[in-house]
Order: sequence, then structure tokens, then C-alpha cells
Amino acid sequence: MLHLKAEPVANEVYARVTRAAQLVREKTGHSPTLATVLVGEDPASQVYVRKKGEMCHKLGLGHRDYKLLPDVTQDVLFDTVRKLNADPEVDGILVQSPLPKGLDEAAVFDLIDPKKDVDCFSPYNVGLLSQGRGTLLPCTPAGVMEILRHNKIDIAGKRALVVGRSDIVGKPMALLLLHAHATVTVAHSKTRDLAACVAESDIVVAAIGRARFLKGDLPWKKDAVVIDVGINRTPEGKLCGDVAFDEIAPKVAAITPVPGGVGPMTIAMLMVNTVRAAMLRKGISYKEL
Repeated sequence: MLHLKAEPVANEVYARVTRAAQLVREKTGHSPTLATVLVGEDPASQVYVRKKGEMCHKLGLGHRDYKLLPDVTQDVLFDTVRKLNADPEVDGILVQSPLPKGLDEAAVFDLIDPKKDVDCFSPYNVGLLSQGRGTLLPCTPAGVMEILRHNKIDIAGKRALVVGRSDIVGKPMALLLLHAHATVTVAHSKTRDLAACVAESDIVVAAIGRARFLKGDLPWKKDAVVIDVGINRTPEGKLCGDVAFDEIAPKVAAITPVPGGVGPMTIAMLMVNTVRAAMLRKGISYKEL
């Protein structure tokens, strides 16, 4: 059984990002720049934004950090996004989710310039993704695809199961697997016979947001690849995924651990999107990424 860890995959991605960012600087004198907008003081969100900024600096990317008070109005937040849309030095805009209650998150994402939408949340980019024409891809699903490619896991013709149908992970994950020529099933809270879905699946992506939701007593294929996107905390405060790792690992061919599996790939692909956005805006080929 193979543990599919993110570190070697992320390091490979970061090497590509570093080279591509250097190419942008050589051709234009501009460093690809990410702007992050944090509203409120949610501790987890603060950690996520800090890590994104640190990675930008480590890879030679620019980073602008905007912090807004928890009681900020929708209009002020809109104005912040509009200014970043118009700023020629900003290539990517990320508004950290979740936003405090009372703010319309969907309206904020709709306002972000699709060419700077490095989270790939805008309807425009989601539409391109659905047609297989996306240039900026949703970070976590794209990270899963990198893990599969890095480990030479064949996708074409395989049966893939995505457990979860969120706009952020489940739906775009299904689309990316479909574009890679998998036969895709999406399971969710209303799925009647999850066991039957698992039994026929070569690749299972768990993204339902419930701790250890998928158990070892399901009929796993011995050559199955299990990708666990979930990040949950047990009552004891321990991190765990959406699958019962210890139960499932001995029964399948490969599995991602939590922590250390998919999580680090989200920031890695955010860096890819930031540099790719800069290249697209500057008319530079992004094949290096």
C-alpha cells in the first residue's frame, strides 16, 4: 500500500512556479503578485492567509495583504475588490472564505475579475472549467490531479467516485476527472447505496467534510486509489480526514494521509494560478506550469 504524500508533489510544483515567475520578471520586470483579503479575525483564516503570504515570498512572488474589520460593510468590501481588479500590479485576488455573517460571499466572488480569480470561484471560470477550457483551475481539485499525475496513476477509462458535491471541491473535482477521461460518479448525502458505488470504483475522492465518514467495512477494491480531501478535528482535537485511514489503508493500493496528503497542494496550486494569471495578462506562454 502506497502513501500518497503531498510534499514531493508540492516541491515539484514549486520548482515550476519559481522558474515561471523568473521568466515573467525577465520579460516584463514584474513579479507575479497575489492580493489576499481577510475580513474579520477568524484564527484559522488568519493562519491560512499567513501561510499563503509566506509561500509567495519564498517563491519570489509579490504579496499584498488586506485586513478588514469584522463589521465591514458590503460596499467597503466591494470597493476593495474593485480597486484590486483595477490595479495593474495585482495578478491574483483571493478573498478568504468564510466571510462573517451578513456579507454576501457569492456576490463578492462574482465581482472578482475572472482573469484574477485565482480561487476559480467566479461563474465565468466555472463555466470555462465545465467546458474543459479553464486556464485558472480550482486549487484543491487541481492539487488532487497533480498527486495522481505525479504518482503515475492512470485515470483514463477508470471508474472514479467523488463523495461530496460542494462547489469548491466536489463538483470541480468531478469535472477534472471527467476531462481526464474517467467515468465519474458523484455521491452525496442523498445517495442510497454508497457501498455499491465504492465497490466499482478505481479512484475514490472523499470530500464530504465529515470525519471518518468512509469506513473500512465498505467493499473497497484492492487496487483502489483513495484521495482524502477532508480536514476535520475529532472531539480530542486530533486532525483526521473524511476516511477512516487505519481501517482502509490495508485494503487498498494507495491512499493519502491526513495531515500531509492533499492539504499542502491547495497552496501549491494557488501559487500556480497566481503566476499563470500574470502570464496570461502579460501574453506569456504558461506551458511551463
